[in-house]
Amino acid sequence: MSIVAIVGRPNVGKSTFFNRLIQRREAIVDAVSGVTRDRHYGKSDWNGKEFSLIDTGGYVKGSEDVFEAEIDRQVELAIDEADAIIFMVEVESGVTGMDEDVAKLLRKSSKPVFLAVNKVDNGQREKDAVEFYSLGFERYYTISSINGSGSGDLLDDIVASLPDMDDEGTEDAAEKLPRFAVVGRPNAGKSSFINALIGEDRYIVTDIAGTTRDSIDTTYNRFGFEFNLVDTAGIRKKRKVKEDLEFYSVMRSVRAIEHCDVIILVFDASRGFDGQVQNIFWLAHRNNKGVVILANKWDLIEGKDNQTTNEFEKYIRKQCEPFTDVPIVFMSVLNKQRIYKAIETAVEVYKNRTKRIKTSELNETMLDIIAATQPPQHKGKYIKIKYVTQLPTEWPAFAFFANLPQYIKEPYKRFLENKLRQKYDFKGVPVTVFIRKK
Repeated sequence: MSIVAIVGRPNVGKSTFFNRLIQRREAIVDAVSGVTRDRHYGKSDWNGKEFSLIDTGGYVKGSEDVFEAEIDRQVELAIDEADAIIFMVEVESGVTGMDEDVAKLLRKSSKPVFLAVNKVDNGQREKDAVEFYSLGFERYYTISSINGSGSGDLLDDIVASLPDMDDEGTEDAAEKLPRFAVVGRPNAGKSSFINALIGEDRYIVTDIAGTTRDSIDTTYNRFGFEFNLVDTAGIRKKRKVKEDLEFYSVMRSVRAIEHCDVIILVFDASRGFDGQVQNIFWLAHRNNKGVVILANKWDLIEGKDNQTTNEFEKYIRKQCEPFTDVPIVFMSVLNKQRIYKAIETAVEVYKNRTKRIKTSELNETMLDIIAATQPPQHKGKYIKIKYVTQLPTEWPAFAFFANLPQYIKEPYKRFLENKLRQKYDFKGVPVTVFIRKK
C-alpha cells in the first residue's frame, strides 16, 4: 500500500487536514495518535484507491536552530519513505523562510510533491495564494482544512500519482512467497536476529530487492517452508540517526507491515514492552497481520526463573488486550537461544492466517455453540443466528447471519471470536466477526 506524508512547518494545518481525511473516508481502518510522540498514522481511501497517511506534525521545541533542523529531518524521512508528499503552507503568513527551506529539500526529490496552500476560504485569500508560485513548484492547490474545500482536486491528483498495487511487486501473486517482516524499536536486536539466522543456515537461496523500497528480502527455507524474510533494520544513513529514531522506526514499520503476512516484533526485554513497541504491535493488528512477539536479550534479565517468565508474559498480554492470543518467544540472539523457535512459530502463525474452514464444518460446530449460548434478548425480541461462513479475505474473517444483527453487541461478538479461536487455533492472527442480515 502506498504512503502519503504531510510535511511542512508547524501551525499550517497539517493535523487538521489529516483528521479530516481519516474521518471522512468510509474505508478508514483506524488512526493511531502518538505513534511516535505527536505523529499520526491512519488510512484513507479516495476514488477507490486506499493509501496510508502520515502526519509528521510539529514536534519541535527549543531554539529556532533546533526547530529548523528537526523539520529538515522529518522532510528527509518523508522523502525517503513516502510515495507522494503533501507540502502544506498557509496563506495568512505567506511564504516564510522555513517554507523556503522545506521547498528546497523537496525540489531535490524525485517524488511527486503537491503544494497545498491552506486556510484559503474566500476570494481575497485565493488571490493572495499566488505568491506561493515563488516556491518553485509547477502548481499549487488552495484548500481549507477546516471545511474541506479544494481537497477533492488535490486528492484526485495525489491518487493518480500513486503506483498501482500490481506494479509494486516483481512477482505474480500466485508465485509470491510469504513475507515475514522483522520490526521493532531501534537497537532491539533485529539485525542481529537476521544475521544469526543467515550466518548459521545453509538454506539461503538469494537476496532480492523487495517491494518494500530499500529493504532486503532474504529468501529463506527452513522447516520445509520457503518464505521471504524482510529486514527493516540497519538501512538508515548515518546522518539521519541522531534524534529522530522513533519517527523513522515507525515509518519503516508502516511500510513493512503493509507489505507482509506476518510481523516478527522484536523488543529488548531489558527495556520492557513499552509504548513504542505496543504502537507497532497495534499497527500490525489494525492491518490484520499475523504477529509473533520476540522478547530478545532475555539473558540480561538477572535472577530470573520460571515465575519471572510467567509474570513477564502476563504483563505483555495485559498490554495486548483484547488481542491476547499471540505467541511470545523469550530468546537471546547473542547466545543463539531459541532463534529457530521464533521462525518456526512465525511459520505456524502464517498457516493460521491462511487457514480455510469448510462452511459445513463451521455451521455444524458454531451453531451448536450458539444454541447453547444464545445472544441476549433485546427489548423482548429473540435474536436468531442461522448461518455462518468464512469470508474470502487474506486473514480469518467470518460472517454470522442473523434476523436482527443490529442488536448483537460487542461482548457477544467477542464470545464468538473466542469460540472460533478455541475450536480452530488462530493463534497470532486477528479474527474479524461480522454480523449480517439473514
